[in-house]
Amino acid sequence: MRQRNIILEKEDHIAIVTINHPPANTWDLATTEQFQGVIDLVENDKDTRVIILTGAGDKFFSAGFDVSDAKNAAKISPMARALWTRIDRFAKPVVAAINGHAMGGGLELAMCCHFRIMVDDQEFKLGLTELNLGIMPGWGGTQRLARLVGRTRALDMILFSRTITPQQALDMGLVGHLCAPEKLMDNALELARRLAERPPVAISWVLKAMAAGEYEGLEKGLEVEAQGSLAVRDTEDREEGFRAFLEKRKPVFKGE
Repeated sequence: MRQRNIILEKEDHIAIVTINHPPANTWDLATTEQFQGVIDLVENDKDTRVIILTGAGDKFFSAGFDVSDAKNAAKISPMARALWTRIDRFAKPVVAAINGHAMGGGLELAMCCHFRIMVDDQEFKLGLTELNLGIMPGWGGTQRLARLVGRTRALDMILFSRTITPQQALDMGLVGHLCAPEKLMDNALELARRLAERPPVAISWVLKAMAAGEYEGLEKGLEVEAQGSLAVRDTEDREEGFRAFLEKRKPVFKGE
């Protein structure tokens, strides 16, 4: 039976996507193609409101490109680059549950997620160390690392192939929360459940507006924000939100 390198599980409104390509959850052509198929599914599934992305095992979130499949590099890299950008612009919240080392393309993928939770084990490393091989980050790392931690820190990490610990990542804002390894998925699911309770249509427009501003500039971001503000006025979720406020109860949003 063909191994599933990307595993998709569902819990209520939450899709859990696991990179399952041992030993280091790297990206060969088969894994990348399977990931594309899974992302298509969760994007088009109206019942899915939040995605959790994690790695199989307890050592690696992902170590990036699979050098053993170098013959397919010309196919893998453009596909991965486009998929990572798609995650960065996803209209549903994506939570990275970083269960181990996140290196190269693995860190580049984690940086595309809207939220990042990592295990509090200082033996694990995060980094973009491509320059050690005479190459450079190619799946968005030069742009997204600078965006998240600032240009100077990003240059220091990339140009010197410097790796950092989870605590250092937390201190510089690269991850938002650390937790014990055995609590990682519990924490990710708790965050995902809270996000799933929020109004899905409004969340979608917030993410679209932010992505438009980051990719196309402030003017475009404000334009999309204005479009979203008009669109959410006609939703059942808006009516439910106002009713719940007046009735002093918790709203139940349906994404309609």
